[in-house]
Amino acid sequence: MSEIRALEVLRAGRVPYAEGLELQDDLVQRRRSGEIHDTLVLLEHPHVITMGSSTDVSNVLVDETERARLGIELHIAGRGGDVTYHGPGQLVAYPILDLKPDRKDLHRYLRDLETVLIRLAAEYGIESERDDAGTGVWTETGKLAAIGIRVSSGWITSHGIALNVDADLSYFGTIVPCGISHRDVTSLARELDRPLSVSEVGETFIGHFCDVFERRIQEA
Repeated sequence: MSEIRALEVLRAGRVPYAEGLELQDDLVQRRRSGEIHDTLVLLEHPHVITMGSSTDVSNVLVDETERARLGIELHIAGRGGDVTYHGPGQLVAYPILDLKPDRKDLHRYLRDLETVLIRLAAEYGIESERDDAGTGVWTETGKLAAIGIRVSSGWITSHGIALNVDADLSYFGTIVPCGISHRDVTSLARELDRPLSVSEVGETFIGHFCDVFERRIQEA
C-alpha cells in the first residue's frame, strides 16, 4: 500500500487567470525544493478563454472586440489540451503534486483525476463516465468537466480540472470546447435542476481527491 502523504489545501477564492498562473509557478518551485507539501489549489476564475498546447485557434469563435464586450480574457495556458473556458460558477482545481516515486505515470494520473470527478458526480446522484475519444468526464447531457495538465521536471504537476458547478453555460458558445464540436456542455446544477455553490462542491471534491490519491489533509 502506498504511503498516505500530507496534502495542504489552498482555497483561493476568485483569482484572475494570470495570477493563478503565477501562483502555480511559485508552488511548483516550492514543491520541487521540498519547502511545501503536496498542495491542492481550489479557486474560480473570472471569464477567460485559455488555450492549451494543442489548441486550434479556429476553435476560438469570438474576436477581440466581442471578447471585450463579454468581459472575457484570452490566455495561453501552458498546459496540454485544446481550448477551454473558465468563469464564475466553475470549480477549478490545480493539484501541485510530486508524483515520485510511485505515481510516475501520466495516463494513470489523468484517469485518477477522472475517477475523482466521477465519484463526486455520483455523490450528487449523477451518472457520469469517461470517453475514450478524449480526456474529461461526461454525462448523457454533455461534458461536465475538462482536464488539462502539466507535469514539469521532477514529476511535479500543475493545472488540472475545471468542473462546471453552476456556471453560465452560454459562455461556452464562444469556443469549441476542447475542440469537440458535436457534444454539449453541462453542469451539476443543470443535471440536478437546482443551484449549487462552488464552495460546497469544493469540499466534496477534497474528500474524493484524498481518497483516490491517498492523501491526508495537512493544515497549513
